[in-house]
Amino acid sequence: MDKPIYRYLADKKWRQYDRMIIMQRITQMNVVPDVLPSIDPTHNVSLSFGPRDVQPGEFVDSRVSEIPGHLNIQPYDKGERYVTIAIVNPDVPNVEADGFDYRCHFLASNIKISPTQTGVSLAKLNQDQVILPWLPAYTQKGLAYSRMSIFVLEQKDGQILDAAALSQRYEHNDFILRSFVDRHVLKPVGVNLFRSRHDEGTAGVMQRAGIPGGDVEFKRKKIEPLPYKKLPGSRYR
Repeated sequence: MDKPIYRYLADKKWRQYDRMIIMQRITQMNVVPDVLPSIDPTHNVSLSFGPRDVQPGEFVDSRVSEIPGHLNIQPYDKGERYVTIAIVNPDVPNVEADGFDYRCHFLASNIKISPTQTGVSLAKLNQDQVILPWLPAYTQKGLAYSRMSIFVLEQKDGQILDAAALSQRYEHNDFILRSFVDRHVLKPVGVNLFRSRHDEGTAGVMQRAGIPGGDVEFKRKKIEPLPYKKLPGSRYR
């Protein structure tokens, strides 16, 4: 991948299939525009947990995603660059508003990648890179599933973000990626996605992570049928 011809051929192969798959997934599942209004990916982003590769949009057991995953971020143009990685769940229930909020499950910046330097182990990043540490993916009982969207955001040339200062400004809950991207002038260049649903390991994962609500079950509101009204008998004569 250090030679232009091989980068060109790899990029062409990616665009003929894998890029079309990820664009189909994020469009069908409304990751775009729910999390970001649009994206034109130029980097191939793949995800794995341990030895297990995860396909875009695949359901991942809560006990598997309890530990930070590993990303392979493949750019096809020459040179090194710094990127920020954000993993956002847009399906957090808000009971009071009868809607959904956003939760950031991981946020890190100043990660150097290049065509030949593509592997990023989220568990092995330095403390001065991590803004919000890994929060396991979980979906409480009664909810359909959560879309765990992964965005790779390229930083401007030479731009280094102060992770320590940003960790004081941002929290896991109520995290709006659009505002973060605009404020720090970041360019979305890669995207992937996996899904989480309630399973037999969810309560244990939440307990070990110190997340309350493992015993909470969401139920749909029961819609009462309209009262039956007998039509006048004259209609049937």
